[in-house]
Amino acid sequence: MKTAEIKTEVGNMIVEFYTEDAPNTVDNFIKLAKDGFYNGLRFHRVIPDFVVQGGCPYSKDMRNSRVGSGGPGYSIDCELDGDNQYHDRGVLSMAHAGRNTGGSQFFICHSRNNTAHLDRNHTCFGIVVEGLEVIDKIKPGCLIQEVIINE
Repeated sequence: MKTAEIKTEVGNMIVEFYTEDAPNTVDNFIKLAKDGFYNGLRFHRVIPDFVVQGGCPYSKDMRNSRVGSGGPGYSIDCELDGDNQYHDRGVLSMAHAGRNTGGSQFFICHSRNNTAHLDRNHTCFGIVVEGLEVIDKIKPGCLIQEVIINE
């Protein structure tokens, strides 16, 4: 089973991927992580009791007016038909600006309280299985030190 370790300045999270439910989204995240794309980026969007969001290349400098609008230079299709397409606490999901426009930005859900409307609209592609408490420590600008893929 492929997993990822997301190392942040406030702690580390271990993620198990939904390889059967969102294979292309998982492969995209793994490729970007192996290429070092996420290293040094920041969680630029933090909404309590909703999500923490990262993966924007402009977030290396949080003063950049384009923070939150960047990606890897391409888009991937949404994968919404799998069994695990529910935005529960700890779920990783692909952010997008409209159907089939995701690329590198992802979010992690704080809880199920305010996320039901995201189900089958954003691709869930993994879940935090260790370090769940780290989600609650993330503040805007929190550094993603490194994402390590374990196969």
